[in-house]
Amino acid sequence: MYPPMEMDNGTYYMKPMNCPMHCLVFASRQRSYRELPIRLFELGNVYRYERAGTLHGLMRIRGFTQDDSHIFCREDQLADEVASLLDFVLSVLRAFGFDDFTFNLSTKDPEKFVGSDEIWEKATEALRKALDSHGLDYGVKEGDAAFYGPKIDIDIRDAIGRSWQLSTIQADFNNPERFDLEYIGADNARHRPIMLHRALFGSIERFFGVLLEHYAGAFPTWLSPVQVRVLPVAAAHEDYARSVEDQLSAAGVRVDRIDANDGLGKRIRAAKLEKLPYVLVVGDDDVENTTVGVNPRGGDVERDVPLQSFLTTIAAEIDQGASQAMSA
Repeated sequence: MYPPMEMDNGTYYMKPMNCPMHCLVFASRQRSYRELPIRLFELGNVYRYERAGTLHGLMRIRGFTQDDSHIFCREDQLADEVASLLDFVLSVLRAFGFDDFTFNLSTKDPEKFVGSDEIWEKATEALRKALDSHGLDYGVKEGDAAFYGPKIDIDIRDAIGRSWQLSTIQADFNNPERFDLEYIGADNARHRPIMLHRALFGSIERFFGVLLEHYAGAFPTWLSPVQVRVLPVAAAHEDYARSVEDQLSAAGVRVDRIDANDGLGKRIRAAKLEKLPYVLVVGDDDVENTTVGVNPRGGDVERDVPLQSFLTTIAAEIDQGASQAMSA
């Protein structure tokens, strides 16, 4: 895709994809049918020549990071692997709060394909069954598959209605052929594996761009870069505010503190504009009683909340969101 570059007496090439590396890993030694499926994963930097007019913030850039996985499996494992991959993709996207999906199944172009008709039919049926078993509505793009195999594309709609492709599951009969990939079967004969490509986020940069649009910057507490901001009413309350910050940080909460160099109203407005989940205001009564004033995003202000009670509440909220994501 790109010409080589000569630098420091060496020849360098931009990497457009991660797939060949995983093929070389598979081919690095003889493989047995007992080892399959072999699942390889990489967060790899790749480069694509996107024309200047198509570049668009985080959504479309020339250098980006792919969360690439490639699964090498036997023909009899194909259906189970595809179903498992679709489960994985949906659970991750839903954990991040996405639920407006568009699914498309791309089928063989009869004029442009590699591999046998039989294996194409099996792979396409495996993808179709996975979508049907999940009860998903999907479109069929007849003849729109790449020449190397059928695929499922999952698009996400952003806050202003634009559709972005994030996740994809693709069957590939071309790379195993071109890299002469083989495994020894139960019959002691050599067989060609099927290669499945899986990207959950696709481009990590694009995913976070869509995530920002989806939440309009108001991330759920578990995902927010700063979960709590502590604001002392006046300079006299700064030591206590620092103590509150330290206790929250020790409990694993992402917290910062803005001292009383500006008026309290101005600092609260700034925190609200940043769409922070919680703002804690501490004054004389809080210092005396070890309490905080809780100003939640989108909620009512609550005064004189025991600090330990707030710690318990926010820890549970963060754990619940993080647990959903981890279980995905």
